[in-house]
Amino acid sequence: MNITFEKTGNVTGVLTLNIEKADYEANVKKGLQTAQKKVQMPGFRPGHVPAGMVKKMYGTQIKAEEVQKLISEKLYAYIQENNLDVLGEPIAHDDHVDIEKDDNFVLHFDLGLSPEMNVELSSNDTVDYYDINVTEEMVDAQVKRMAQQAGHPENVQTYEERDILRGILAQLDENGQPVEGGIVVESASLMPTYFKNDEQKALFNGAKVNDILVINPSKAYEGNEAEVSSLLKVKKEEVAQYTGDFSFQVNEISRFVPAEINQEFFNAVFGEGAVEGEEAFRAKVKEGIQAQHVLDSDYKFLLDLRAYCEAKVGEVEFPNEVLKKVMLNNNKEKGEAYVEEHFEASINELKWHLIKEKLVKANDIKLEQADVKAAAVEAARMQFAQYGMNNVPVEYLENYAEEMLKNKQQAQSLIERSIETKLVAALKNVLNLNHKAVSAEEFGKLFEN
Repeated sequence: MNITFEKTGNVTGVLTLNIEKADYEANVKKGLQTAQKKVQMPGFRPGHVPAGMVKKMYGTQIKAEEVQKLISEKLYAYIQENNLDVLGEPIAHDDHVDIEKDDNFVLHFDLGLSPEMNVELSSNDTVDYYDINVTEEMVDAQVKRMAQQAGHPENVQTYEERDILRGILAQLDENGQPVEGGIVVESASLMPTYFKNDEQKALFNGAKVNDILVINPSKAYEGNEAEVSSLLKVKKEEVAQYTGDFSFQVNEISRFVPAEINQEFFNAVFGEGAVEGEEAFRAKVKEGIQAQHVLDSDYKFLLDLRAYCEAKVGEVEFPNEVLKKVMLNNNKEKGEAYVEEHFEASINELKWHLIKEKLVKANDIKLEQADVKAAAVEAARMQFAQYGMNNVPVEYLENYAEEMLKNKQQAQSLIERSIETKLVAALKNVLNLNHKAVSAEEFGKLFEN
């Protein structure tokens, strides 16, 4: 087989494959021999169907398969051996091949090539880096959240906002008497804080256990079918029938009480003996907030780095027509309109991807399996921390991380995250960082646009 490559532009080229019968004939014969052993036909013993009949039945199919295998093998081998930096995949021309009649083929493939770009960075390059101040108020708020997450429900005698009331809900007639055969919910739960009607909400002010109140669920929830049907245990389409009053006998008032700020609480959050006393506990909390803010600052730094690099590289020529065909091939069911709508965003992401690849190579960044595993463990730790679980055993985190890595999409995301984490760490030591101290509020405003 003869393969030639000709550049047709700065970032485009055409690969031409000249395939002759001798290139694939031996493999076709082997394929026919294998088929002959498997073919079953009335009047012939298995494996003894005449070769001519097998060729007539399967010759074209086997020929097409072997030619396709040959094209794929030689095409990508040529690209690799000649260090062609191809974007996407080769796009075949419509060369009108007659696989049944022709023995020799000339095939053409359009290639999109990666553009040349200079992304060298040094201490002469300056990028902003935001250091977020951690205040005592932030520590107070975090401690409060932790105490709330570690809290417990407790029965009380008098209602306060956000309490849950449990009791018997019974339908009343226009005279305020129980409706015979009407709705009675023996174990109804109410949280007046979430009533939409303020007058109905105010009925519970100062309510005590054993009080009997008259409420109107339809007014309380302003006719919301989902809320009313859930409370009255009726179908949504029946809610409109129940717009009158109900009595509610308060049997229990439950209040969620935050955990006490004591050594038992400290142990529950960080583990037995990890911190001793409130001062050490607050210092540990502050350390955690600072660590999270470093991640936030690194994320903003990566965004600013991207913008800086893209501006430094400037306009880049891409093989747009080839890439549009590649995108269409990968989204056939969505059509050309989808490609046109999303192509510019796709090119922007591709530009950053190529820049990032060059930065990774220039800084000799290597990714090990241990890096990805560590990223998965950290992702698992952060997920549990969102629910106030700050003391999850390492073994459990590692098992959870293993499950995450079994998901291809999650695994790829963690690989990208690991690369970016290493890249940020490396470039923070290369670039001239313009440190800016900001409050958490000021930092948040940086993302408003």
